[in-house]
Amino acid sequence: MSVGISLEELLAWNEQSSAYWKTHLETNPALLELPCDIGGTATVQGFVRHIWGVELRWSQRLAGLPVTDREKLPAGPLDALFDLHCQAAEIFRDLLAAPEQTWSEPFVLEFDWVPPEQRTVSRRKIALHALFHSQRHWAQLATLVRSAGFPSKFRGDLLFSPGLR
Repeated sequence: MSVGISLEELLAWNEQSSAYWKTHLETNPALLELPCDIGGTATVQGFVRHIWGVELRWSQRLAGLPVTDREKLPAGPLDALFDLHCQAAEIFRDLLAAPEQTWSEPFVLEFDWVPPEQRTVSRRKIALHALFHSQRHWAQLATLVRSAGFPSKFRGDLLFSPGLR
């Protein structure tokens, strides 16, 4: 066993966190309308759209698939947003299962907001970014809903991930 964290383990952690938040938001639908300005959003629902939309778009880039336009991502309901995550997780699983996949292969980011000298990264780094992006935002959401008087009991720390030994 490697001492490093695998992409498979991070994907399992990501799926656990996403499933938790889907259930929590289904149980507490008023949370979706809470004001939220993280990630250029106005509400928690918009924030969740951002989280799962980013997962999908990065997975599509890595797989060489057409990338869904941000404007074409559904605004809701929650099930439609969760489907973005499910699509992304499936793409990531397919990428991780492909034996010919070379994770150290360079990937060129074609975004003006990325400095030219930082635009070439490994495919592994892109996958890590996508999965940690979600985890970072779930932690922000846990703080936001707690501050609004709706403690979530989210145990999103890596320590509690069942996919990691």
